[in-house]
Amino acid sequence: MAQALKTPSSSVRKPQKNFWQIWNMSFGFLGIQAGWGLQMANMSAIYEYLGARADQIPILWLAAPLTGLLIQPIIGHSSDRTWGPLGRRRPYFLVGAILSTSMLILMPNCSSLWMAAGMLWILDASINVSMEPFRAFVADILPEGQRTAGFAMQSLFIGLGAVVASALPWLLTNVFHITQAAGDTRAVPTTVRLSFYIGAAAFIGAVLWTIVTTPEYPPENMEAFREMKAEKIGLAANGKEIFRAISEMPDTMRKLGPVQLFTWLGLFCMWLYFPVAVAHNVFGAQDPNSPTYKAGVEWGGICFAAYSAVCFAFSFALPGLARHLGRKYTHTICLLCGAVGLMSVAFMHNKYMLLLTMLGVGIAWASTLSMPYAVLAASLPPERTGVYMGIFNFFVVMPEILASLFFGWIMIHFLHNDRIYAIIAGGVFMLVAAALMQRVKDPRTLSIRDL
Repeated sequence: MAQALKTPSSSVRKPQKNFWQIWNMSFGFLGIQAGWGLQMANMSAIYEYLGARADQIPILWLAAPLTGLLIQPIIGHSSDRTWGPLGRRRPYFLVGAILSTSMLILMPNCSSLWMAAGMLWILDASINVSMEPFRAFVADILPEGQRTAGFAMQSLFIGLGAVVASALPWLLTNVFHITQAAGDTRAVPTTVRLSFYIGAAAFIGAVLWTIVTTPEYPPENMEAFREMKAEKIGLAANGKEIFRAISEMPDTMRKLGPVQLFTWLGLFCMWLYFPVAVAHNVFGAQDPNSPTYKAGVEWGGICFAAYSAVCFAFSFALPGLARHLGRKYTHTICLLCGAVGLMSVAFMHNKYMLLLTMLGVGIAWASTLSMPYAVLAASLPPERTGVYMGIFNFFVVMPEILASLFFGWIMIHFLHNDRIYAIIAGGVFMLVAAALMQRVKDPRTLSIRDL
């Protein structure tokens, strides 16, 4: 290329954003997490409503992460090389939101396991189309000194969206007193179906708010950008560039990867089994079609809402903690809190006491959604931010694939299909992640003005 590509992210000092500008650019995550939270809190129960056994649940989640493994870096790489009327990242926000909204409407009307697994596959892929460019969006628009605050704001909206999404079935049953209509024989309860419809509206509405309120910076040298874009046409070229980026991965990213892998292994153990563990182990339900089982799953959703509420509140404290302790030690301490929270579930036999375990999980969740990305963004070349954010999410998708492939076998042969043991295993994985975080070197030591 005759002329080096220059973008505002690499050559122009980006202006500081005020609170409301950061709020608007992050608001889309409220809707994204509403969709994600409904999926995580209800899909295992939906599978059991449709007749799945405990050891079958992990494999039914497999298609979604396999698709994400392919989609995330491709979307990141493609968005790095996109510019049009909506900008660089916002076209992907919009397409992902439209697809996700459609799947959220269709999902709770599935009548068979294979149909539900297929819908989850498409839903998870669609959410990733919207979500992955949002990470690069922060690095594109905010100066380095505001990125921790930007990712923390995303955590705030993720927490808020998940609170509402996780609690919706319980709220519709216990506050609005919605019940199954006489003669309605569909496997998925009415309250779950309505929750998915509400989540669909929240998803598209929140993403549209960010698209409308937050403009993007165009490439400074549009001619050079077009030349670069022309050189990277085709799936084979995309794949070649992705593999090249992997081989040139920054050292900070290499060491953050295992931290993410073990963190998300722990989280997936919780998401796969916590609501159904509450129904079986705490509420004592034996039959997925019983009212006791439905009440247990709904209480599991309330517990998820509790950790999401903690995530929301703790997000306000994260920038200050990072300023005083550093991002590395802040994340380590938060992961330790999550490990203690998950492992303590084994000792809780009262449904209200379960809410206490979610305190540690919420602290870890808030940090997981912000600290690794803030550390990572400081180590990435600006022209590859999107593709590296996509590649970094390999370490989110791979744990789900591993759990889907092997955890069913572990449940049968080692854990005797006891769902509580799966939650304890999640705490152990998070403990390993906290230890591995000590190997990571933050590329930049933060000062007070950075936050």
